[in-house]
Amino acid sequence: MNIVQIIDSKNKRRVGLVDGDKVILLKRVSHTTELATFALNERLKLSNAAKSLITSSTENYAAALKENRLLPPVDHEDPAHCMIAGTGLTHLGSASARDAMHVKLEGKATELTDSLKMFKMGLEGGRPAKGETGVQPEWFYKGDGSWLVPPGAVLPKPAFALDGGEEPELTGLYMIDAKGRPMRLGFALGNEYSDHITERQNYLYLAHSKLRHCAIGPEMIAGIPPNHIEGTSRIKRGGKVIWEKPFLTGEANMSHTIANLEYHHFKYEGFRRPGDVHIHFFGTGTLSIADGIVTEDGDEFEISAPAFGAALRNRLKAVKQNYKPGGVKPL
Repeated sequence: MNIVQIIDSKNKRRVGLVDGDKVILLKRVSHTTELATFALNERLKLSNAAKSLITSSTENYAAALKENRLLPPVDHEDPAHCMIAGTGLTHLGSASARDAMHVKLEGKATELTDSLKMFKMGLEGGRPAKGETGVQPEWFYKGDGSWLVPPGAVLPKPAFALDGGEEPELTGLYMIDAKGRPMRLGFALGNEYSDHITERQNYLYLAHSKLRHCAIGPEMIAGIPPNHIEGTSRIKRGGKVIWEKPFLTGEANMSHTIANLEYHHFKYEGFRRPGDVHIHFFGTGTLSIADGIVTEDGDEFEISAPAFGAALRNRLKAVKQNYKPGGVKPL
């Protein structure tokens, strides 16, 4: 079952189920988090809760996508209560692309970079038996919900950024219940979007390379996604594809189990605050910059995989610097 959040033809926010070329609208809920709360109160699986709220009202899905009326499949009414974070070096194809950026740090040919050391640790200890603790992954903070961009909207490239590059990823979507327990609502495709040139200067610039803005959706798979996911990442310029490459994700293509990544995120008590939403990027193994692509203002990113329905599309837009040195004033 794939769930979306949509602005309907009457300009009202709704939750719906994708059914081929239409979206079946649900009653009583206008946010996926409200649907999740209903499911918890009724002790139902999210998919069963959604089925119980089906109405006879539908929306033309293609029209809604064309008119940019899709919202992220999960968000929070108060963006400060939505945390966006992620893990890197988790995919079996990610080491080569990431290590290429750190080649100057290699030293002797026989030495491993810190990135490859971390990747190797994941290979050796990232898939623990059920109930056991595995090795910690690389982890980063991305931002809060104010940085979340809807499908079809622009991904701003700030003036200080040296690059604005796509990162096609699987994302986990969560809500913390009233007892402080993380509840996984489902999974969506995401574009984590980063400044890879800044990261290439020094791997300790990883935090600065995260440009905060990101996109997910448009659809969320309620429940467990396929273990093996094959997708395609594209960049279009002037309506023409200038770069295209398949990507693999899903647990079968990862050096860590999803359960291990979830554990190391939610082990912090502050990340289990009742009512909060968490959007977690699980990493990628495919980057256009690794093939020498330099993105430009107006380029369109397209990330798709059959199980996730409609493609996630966002356009790169350069923006002027609105904050200059000396902006902090003594009070």
